[in-house]
Amino acid sequence: MFEDTERCVRAVQSKDARFDGWFFTAVTSTGIYCRPSCPVVPPKVENMRFYPTAATAQQAGFRACKRCRPDASPGSPEWNQRADVVARAMRLISDGVVDRSGVPGLAAALGYSTRQVQRALVAELGAGPLALARAQRAQTARLLIETSALPMADVAFAAGFSSVRAFNDTVRSVFALPPSELRRRSSGSSLPGVLSLWLPFRAPLCPDNLFGHLIATAVPGVEEWRDGAYRRTLRLPHGHGVVSLRPLPDHVACSLALSDLRDLSVAISRCRWMLDLDADPIAVDSLLSRDPVLEPLVRKAPGRRVPRTVDGAEFAVRAVLGQQVSTAAARTHAARLVQAYGTPISDPSLTHLFPELSAVDPSSLAMPESRRRTMRALLDSLSSGLDLGAGADWEAVRASLSSLPGFGPWTVEVIAMRALGDPDAFIPTDLGVRLAASSLGLPSTPAALVKRSAAWRPWRAYAVQHLWATGDHEVNRIPA
Repeated sequence: MFEDTERCVRAVQSKDARFDGWFFTAVTSTGIYCRPSCPVVPPKVENMRFYPTAATAQQAGFRACKRCRPDASPGSPEWNQRADVVARAMRLISDGVVDRSGVPGLAAALGYSTRQVQRALVAELGAGPLALARAQRAQTARLLIETSALPMADVAFAAGFSSVRAFNDTVRSVFALPPSELRRRSSGSSLPGVLSLWLPFRAPLCPDNLFGHLIATAVPGVEEWRDGAYRRTLRLPHGHGVVSLRPLPDHVACSLALSDLRDLSVAISRCRWMLDLDADPIAVDSLLSRDPVLEPLVRKAPGRRVPRTVDGAEFAVRAVLGQQVSTAAARTHAARLVQAYGTPISDPSLTHLFPELSAVDPSSLAMPESRRRTMRALLDSLSSGLDLGAGADWEAVRASLSSLPGFGPWTVEVIAMRALGDPDAFIPTDLGVRLAASSLGLPSTPAALVKRSAAWRPWRAYAVQHLWATGDHEVNRIPA
């Protein structure tokens, strides 16, 4: 996108918010960089430079605009619709791997050498993993400065900086303001111990199936719908957290209580991933609307997202628990697992973190022996290194899961859709999909439906959401 200069210029001149996060506009006459929708008067074309990430603009010597706050743009949808090494690396960097394990840890997770990863990122983005992680630390620092009353030294280390001096230098360099001035301009957090944030997204967003699905499948003790917000517990690299997410017209209100503030950027990244907030709904809806069968569905509810998960391994376990049973029965099985193996926490209404899977004994689960074998095979595979996280190779995971007993196409594709985030995952054997297809005059046999769905690629996971929404099921609506 950023290499298409003419298209970028048009987006900037029309202040088109659809392209926020797709690219960043740097202005040579002012030394700042902005999001395309920046409300200031567009600069002269000859003074515009375009970069794919905030990190690349920062590395080129530009500072973030104080008016449009480009560092707070939605993330680029590019990284969540691709499965190549650069996209996988970007998802892992967003998940904090570089801060926790360094560049060698990132390379190991991808299965490449550090030199190969560095070369791939610089070739496509113009910035290496350290620069990309630095930009993320700067954004985390800004959030902590503006939404908490923490001393600046605590903010520095919680954001991942190795020293207060590095923190001060980075904040001044990126935002052209000292940390104390950023805090003076902010309103601060409303509740002690709780960070209140806005999670931006590209409009439109249809919250019905997104939150409806999460609410309908919520595991008691781990998730709940309370006072108009979806709440759940989070197991994080340095501790745990409880998040509250409330859909609003122009953003998702997010309240986070964390046991360790170093987990802030990871928690935000995982919540954005779960809600599919970095999607490009215009691109998705435009393609699906070309199909005359889907067009009325898209027109009725534009901006549908794919409800995902904050933990891929957790979702895989829940998918096995839900095989061939109702939504209510799947919740009951998961609740029993949580009560038996979950980690207790202190919260007014949520009681546990989802279990550490290494502690789960499948023989203790109340389910048919065949499903116990399936669960045992999954847990053994996870303990042996099966990666269902942000940097997973989608096709390699499909192959690994398909080799396990009890893992048919439905389970594999549901995991690919909701845990791995593959936007083209498709489940033609799903009963709800087949019933919807039949009612709409689409082929209802799996093979014929797969052939018909070729026109929906690469967005078949979103087509599934529209097909599911034709049924009268609680996953399609938010409780009144």
